[in-house]
Amino acid sequence: MKIKLDENLSRHLKETIAAFGHDTDTVADEKLLSQPDSNVAEAAKIEGRMLFTLDMDFSDIRRFPPGSHPGIVLFRPVSYGVAEVSRYVSEFVSTADLSGFVGCLVVVEPIRVRVRRAPEEILG
Repeated sequence: MKIKLDENLSRHLKETIAAFGHDTDTVADEKLLSQPDSNVAEAAKIEGRMLFTLDMDFSDIRRFPPGSHPGIVLFRPVSYGVAEVSRYVSEFVSTADLSGFVGCLVVVEPIRVRVRRAPEEILG
């Protein structure tokens, strides 16, 4: 799976996620730091990369509707310290089948994973 890490996630996660077999880059790699969310989302879409983020703005399905992007995974850990977030993301990547989340908005919470799919996937 191709992954893009948003600027609010540690760049050190790149190597960790790559170790699980994923092609990973960061917003910083592409000089997209401090760019609007729409620019980050567009870059991920053009490259076919699922976006990993802590930014709640990406949960707005009016701006980023499921099916219009390669996938957005929004992490909602209990604690937002760098080490805790990195552990949280690593644990998710080590256990999840990311291919099932293509085109979806995925919200990873401590006790559940919520998946919002494109309407045609729900009905069809």
